Amino acid sequence: MMAERQPFIAGNWKMHKTLAEARTLARDIRQGAAPGRRAEVALAPPYTALAAVAAELAGSGLRLAAQDTFWERQGAFTGAISPAMLADVGCHYVIVGHSERRQHFGDTDATVNRKLTAVVAAGLIPILCVGETQAERAAGQTLQVVRGQLEGGLGALKPASGSALVVAYEPVWAIGTGLTATPGQAQTVHHFIRSLLREFLGPAAEEIRLQYGGSVTPDNAAILLAQPDIDGALVGGASLKPELFLPIIAAAG
Repeated sequence: MMAERQPFIAGNWKMHKTLAEARTLARDIRQGAAPGRRAEVALAPPYTALAAVAAELAGSGLRLAAQDTFWERQGAFTGAISPAMLADVGCHYVIVGHSERRQHFGDTDATVNRKLTAVVAAGLIPILCVGETQAERAAGQTLQVVRGQLEGGLGALKPASGSALVVAYEPVWAIGTGLTATPGQAQTVHHFIRSLLREFLGPAAEEIRLQYGGSVTPDNAAILLAQPDIDGALVGGASLKPELFLPIIAAAG
């Protein structure tokens, strides 16, 4: 029997928003997200705005997420932020392995695994990102790439339950480009990810929520979220505008 998975919509603000702008955006989303919604919602502002957004979200049921982390708890690591610090500021989720971290900051499957392991050890929930480039898709390597990133990123992790892990499929060619995987393309990869999680983790795989990311908009959210193995969305650009983000939340029920 298929597990009932709560939809999960997360907004990745990337390198956007001053403190004042972040407070306003968080307030607008908090006020606009229907209290009776089915979906869980998380916001991932930049590090500088985490505390301010945490204050805005207090008591709302909306979750705070971080966009990245480092794997050490503390030490001489200039510019780094640890999972313990993220927990202290009120984070519930941490994004690891985003393609922009892989592309611009040198993240590899091995370092993503170190981050993921540290996030779990700190009592936080990782959102592990996987996805292929346009060249890899054109070469027919999508499933091979996704398997390598998922296997490498998870490493020896064996979550006690599916609620301790989220996986986001973000085809790199669809991030910020306006291009979106068709519902069929997205479902094919999500189904593949689910089958891999069954192979790696057993029954817990049925509980793990799989998000789609890559130019999610109010126009395509409902049909993407209707796919059987798509449990939510990791939203980039549209999460910066309440008039776009709130309808995506609503589309999740």
